[in-house]
Amino acid sequence: MTPDLLQIEDLVVSYDGFRALDDLTWSVGRGELHVLIGPNGAGKSTLLDAIVGRTRAVSGSIRFDGRELRGLSESHIVSLGVGRKFQAPGVLEDLSVVDNLALAVRPRKGWLQAIGSSLEGVDRDLVLELLALAELDDRPDRLAGELSHGQKQRLELAMVVGLSPKLILLDEPAAGMTRGETRRTAELLRSLIPQHAVVVVEHDMDFVERLDSPVAVLHMGRLLTQGSLAEVRADERVRRVYLGRGGKQVA
Repeated sequence: MTPDLLQIEDLVVSYDGFRALDDLTWSVGRGELHVLIGPNGAGKSTLLDAIVGRTRAVSGSIRFDGRELRGLSESHIVSLGVGRKFQAPGVLEDLSVVDNLALAVRPRKGWLQAIGSSLEGVDRDLVLELLALAELDDRPDRLAGELSHGQKQRLELAMVVGLSPKLILLDEPAAGMTRGETRRTAELLRSLIPQHAVVVVEHDMDFVERLDSPVAVLHMGRLLTQGSLAEVRADERVRRVYLGRGGKQVA
């Protein structure tokens, strides 16, 4: 059997004695879409930070494509094929949509070479694909700062895809979106499978339902349970965790 793309084993992240991740074990297969949910402080964003090297683990293992990531720099981890998108859009608002994408597909060519010049060959084809993916192919020269929140989110996601990662980590990609934007973003994420594996941290259960993917529930830094959304919703332990802390999210 082909080993999972991402293998987390007995991972511990501690802040001044508090275990944000407590012997966490979890895995993601190649070309799979997974969702992480849990109350605030459960360790969801901490896990993403640990995978990409922004947070250092005390012990345990983070293996990606057969290679241990612990101890590697964030830039090195990105170069191995891990892409990360944060909750707030990180596009360059004073640049056009196409120039933002050019920076993504030409990460080693520098600002002056990446923007304001004609795209040719593979670069041009990839940017055109990314424009279509973000549903922005009708406005490539529009400044990113003029886009709606949902359009900025899709643009940045397309920029992450432009790095050709094997694994994409997303922190609340649907936050602040309209219902229509949420639907289109769910469709976009599903379209990335199986070319990419995707991990989504999310609180919006309507969005999670649209993703129709395996769900893992974190609680106090540990994996509480995992399965389909229906299975998670029916789990009495999950109901207890959310009781009084947004329990309607999983009802």
